[in-house]
Amino acid sequence: MRKRLLIVATLLIVAAGIFFTLPSLLDRHMNSVESPAPYPASQAATRLHDTLFIADLHDDALLWERGLLKRYDYGHSDLPRMLDGRVGLQVFSTVTKSPRGLNYESNGADSDTITLLAMAQRWPRATWSSLLQRALYQADKLREAADGSDGRLVLIRTRADLTDFLHAWNEDPRRVATLLATEGLHPLEGQLANLDRLYDAGFRMAGLTHFFDNEVGGSAHGLKKGGLTPLGRQVIARLEEKSMLIDLAHASRPLMDDVLAMATRPVLVSHGGVEGTCPGTRNLSDRHLRAIAATGGVIGIGYWDTAVCATSVAAIVKAIRYIVDLVGLDHVALGSDFNGTIHAPFDVTGLAQLTDGLLGAGFSHADIAAIMGGNVQRLLLASLPPG
Repeated sequence: MRKRLLIVATLLIVAAGIFFTLPSLLDRHMNSVESPAPYPASQAATRLHDTLFIADLHDDALLWERGLLKRYDYGHSDLPRMLDGRVGLQVFSTVTKSPRGLNYESNGADSDTITLLAMAQRWPRATWSSLLQRALYQADKLREAADGSDGRLVLIRTRADLTDFLHAWNEDPRRVATLLATEGLHPLEGQLANLDRLYDAGFRMAGLTHFFDNEVGGSAHGLKKGGLTPLGRQVIARLEEKSMLIDLAHASRPLMDDVLAMATRPVLVSHGGVEGTCPGTRNLSDRHLRAIAATGGVIGIGYWDTAVCATSVAAIVKAIRYIVDLVGLDHVALGSDFNGTIHAPFDVTGLAQLTDGLLGAGFSHADIAAIMGGNVQRLLLASLPPG
């Protein structure tokens, strides 16, 4: 009997060890790069890159157990590597639910893989059953990282915060501003009042849907792919009232149409691609590109193959050029989707290669400064709560 108990106990210990190490194994495997650092760039690009304020609209690092303040040799970003890449502002998104069998065409909302990930990463028990608590926990992770960064990671909630940060950054660029976003509004758990809880926790950007339809509206990857629900219309009005930015990444086309018909403030897409260079379920039509630009918004171009149809700098630059030619320079930005289970051309230290690619495509220094961060900076200074 004792021997049998010992065997069972040993098996349980081994199983637990595998379970709790699985997240880091998944992180290494799913957040990969085409080639490892270092990432060489031309002298001209390196010189220009070292003058830029770079802003990126989407990073999912808060999902993983890696700390933001420590340098890692896997995954796409952390504060030390962001500083090496010259990043001045990073939007961090909170991922709270992901369906089993995830795909780009059709996903139900009746399954979830984040629950096991939360357990394996030893998140608080409240997060195991509450999407709202998962979002709030990830917000706490970002706030704690900022508090422990000696001023190198600065959480932005208002225009005044960003203005102060930019003054400091101009004196010493070894610092990164962060903005908090949610990837889908299912953390509302069907309650409009929970939007106030997200706002109070520091959220200033709201993706409406992720890979499935929710109580707010339809996803590009959902079953029904519908427009705004009655709750969704209330949510849009409240987001605008609170000066929170509306993100149409992953939105169905009817949802985009409904939001754009209601919007009185700039609307953005944090990460994605365009049909003009890469046909796909969630990539933006010319009609939607024009409508988003008409609000004063921006489109963040992603780095992965489904967004730009290749894992290369050239494919990213091609999508950027398409937007510039169609709707103008002011409406394009970077939306890497780093740490969002993508295969990227480089990690964040390789951003000078993108600067190099833009130079090679004939963009001027001023154009590149706008694309790499100036457009996002302008949008946030116009759209965040004043403070």
